Amino acid sequence: MDVGVLTVPLGGQSLEEALSYLDGIGVDAVELGCGGFPGEAHLPREEYLGDEDAQAELHDLLDEHDMWISALATHNNPLHPDDERADEADRELREAIELADQLGVDAVTCFSGLPAGSDAGEVPNWITAPWPNEHAEAHEYQWELAVDYWSDLAEHAEAHDVNVAIEMHPNMLVYEPQGMLDLREMTNEYIGANFDPSHLYWQGISITDAIRLLGEHDAIHHFHAKDTKVYEEQARTKGVLDTAPYTDEPERSWLFRSIGYGHGEDHWRDVVSTLRMVGYDGALSIEHEDSLTSANEGLEKGVDLLNRVVFETTPGEAHWV
Repeated sequence: MDVGVLTVPLGGQSLEEALSYLDGIGVDAVELGCGGFPGEAHLPREEYLGDEDAQAELHDLLDEHDMWISALATHNNPLHPDDERADEADRELREAIELADQLGVDAVTCFSGLPAGSDAGEVPNWITAPWPNEHAEAHEYQWELAVDYWSDLAEHAEAHDVNVAIEMHPNMLVYEPQGMLDLREMTNEYIGANFDPSHLYWQGISITDAIRLLGEHDAIHHFHAKDTKVYEEQARTKGVLDTAPYTDEPERSWLFRSIGYGHGEDHWRDVVSTLRMVGYDGALSIEHEDSLTSANEGLEKGVDLLNRVVFETTPGEAHWV
């Protein structure tokens, strides 16, 4: 496994400057935003799509810093009830897959999207309980839309031999491992997870158990290294479905944290070991969203910890067996 970084927090720098900095702190791979919420500061999708000269320059720049691209990122909502917004997200995702194919990148990270609760709805509707019954009916409606869309998108991914790595995220239809497996089973093997533990911690999901579950189905296409701290004092009285702003830190029951500030080094050793058990050997792509520290400090401390816990060699023969 290599230590990687989603470069969005460094968007104020040129890609060359960002790669030079990341190379200097011990990073091996980068995940580049090319649309949607991550933006496209380091990879303007339309400028690179179909342009062999621009793509060659990008590869030369990566080679100069001995780096590779773990994934292209375009997180948006292709199931949005507003047709214009859904069409834009769909175009971004399809073009990201095409660009990944052209660049020799094997994964695109994204969200599952979230529809409204009915044809009449105008706002995406995250269903978290089956009662009253109209919520169960709305959830069934959403899955029908999702399977129809993602079945077609999965064929597009297969045609380009690019994995689609869906981040299990709240306020999206797929937000936990079983939903991820359901969508994969209803589409094809190109649909899998961008395994981001940060959204699973606060839901009370065991990270290593979830890795084992998805790994049994070869369903982990990419991995986001991102930590979360649950603050029990707040959670005991308000729970973890927290709508307080992320920047209102004292009031929140959980916060995204830099690697090691939500869970210690022993935990991350277990995460890396479990990933190896299920055969994952891609990047651990750090996504910095810690409001208590700067991007540079958060990235540097995260890279330092991960470089201590990742394995640098392949397993040898089990001579003791």
